[in-house]
Amino acid sequence: MNIHQFSTSLTYGDAISDEMLEIQKVLRDQGHQSEIFTRFFDPRLAGLRRDYREYRKLSAAANVVIFHFSIGSPVSKLFFRLPDRKIMIYHNITPHVHFVDWHRILARECYKGRLELRLFVDKVDLAVGDSEFNRRELEAAGYPRTGVLPILMDFSKFDGPGDPVTKRLFGDGKTTVLFVGRVIPNKKFEDVIKTFRLYQKYFNSDSRLVLAGDYRGLERYHASLLALVDRLAVKDVHFTGHVDFGELLAYFDLADVYLSLSEHEGFGVPILEAFSKRIPVIGFDAGAVAETMNGGGVLVRDKDFFKIAALIDVLVRDRGLRQAVIRGQLRAGERYSRETVARVLRQHIEEVTRR
Repeated sequence: MNIHQFSTSLTYGDAISDEMLEIQKVLRDQGHQSEIFTRFFDPRLAGLRRDYREYRKLSAAANVVIFHFSIGSPVSKLFFRLPDRKIMIYHNITPHVHFVDWHRILARECYKGRLELRLFVDKVDLAVGDSEFNRRELEAAGYPRTGVLPILMDFSKFDGPGDPVTKRLFGDGKTTVLFVGRVIPNKKFEDVIKTFRLYQKYFNSDSRLVLAGDYRGLERYHASLLALVDRLAVKDVHFTGHVDFGELLAYFDLADVYLSLSEHEGFGVPILEAFSKRIPVIGFDAGAVAETMNGGGVLVRDKDFFKIAALIDVLVRDRGLRQAVIRGQLRAGERYSRETVARVLRQHIEEVTRR
């Protein structure tokens, strides 16, 4: 069977892009023909995709096409006109209100994307979210056939060694609090900084905060965070910018606690990566965070920065509790094993082909 994927872009280090490559591997391992079609691409991944406009030559009613919908684009307009059997994976679109003060173009595109989501309820055979949180949004938008497909991940690649230069630069024994994600307002980096300030001031002065994520395009928001760090006089706060995979592994290896205080997440890939790296996770209960954590880690429902700072201290100092949390995270993460999610993907494809 020909089972192809569509997305607006294929980007290095992006969770959706990584999932597309994993889905392609699974489909090819099962004997299917499978290509990835995008509008934009990272030059490092140029050989792994094709221009979405080329698909017109391959389109056929017997094919299955999977579209990763995350923002409005010409790719979606082509996809929804195809005669092929169609599965849409909804990765959620951040509500535009998070960007109004920081990036008006992004705010506009997110607003348009959420409007566009409602236009295609009768154009797909199946619409799935990568979380129940996202599936409920599809259902509310009017999609008649919905399901859940967690993001397909290959956790084995996290067993490799991290970048030795990064480890040498930061491997001085300081307690390290880590958060990974694009530097965008909905992820509330300012709340992570405020919490870390209290932890560093009242619990552990020999500590650092690593904020690993790309801030290109959100320079105004990034500048406001730098100003906050200066205003609060917080020491050892490190914005890494975009990092390659080896550097990311090194930061995970150095981390003592992973802290997520995001206020909108359609899934939580870095949380599961921290689970697999045996790093205790503290996550704020917003969006799909609780669902992603699946009973693992420590879920907080109130943003009391001092209490969260104290919780970081307990997880660092209490070895018994720390190990219990890590064991719980490993059990919770079994739900997202590559084999389990690949089986769910296969079931969704079979459902569409039977219909």
